[in-house]
Amino acid sequence: MIVGIGVDLVDIARFERTLERTPRLLQRLFSPRERELKPRSLAARYAAKEALIKALGGSDGVHWTEIEITPEASGRPWFTLSGSTEAVVAARGITTIHLSMSHDAGFATAYVVAESDPAATEVAR
Repeated sequence: MIVGIGVDLVDIARFERTLERTPRLLQRLFSPRERELKPRSLAARYAAKEALIKALGGSDGVHWTEIEITPEASGRPWFTLSGSTEAVVAARGITTIHLSMSHDAGFATAYVVAESDPAATEVAR
């Protein structure tokens, strides 16, 4: 069952200027592995993290660096969650998070669908 949907769009040039103006944002927003990526990829990951927060219904207990976007062998992006962020997602009954990202024509976008398993919720009660 879908419990949340989130989408975000980022202007890559504006995002780059923001990072240049405020270099500490890299440490606040991205994992060490993500920080090695090009600005367009960082913009897409920023959009993905924003879209996830929207799908969750808010940012309480969510920490940016505990959300890492990692590619599967096929290249498909996937969220790797840790710490309190992972606990928040589990506490909300979310069992699967779908992610799609893209960047083109100076923009990066991400779309997130958060699902729960009603059968697992019933068993837990």
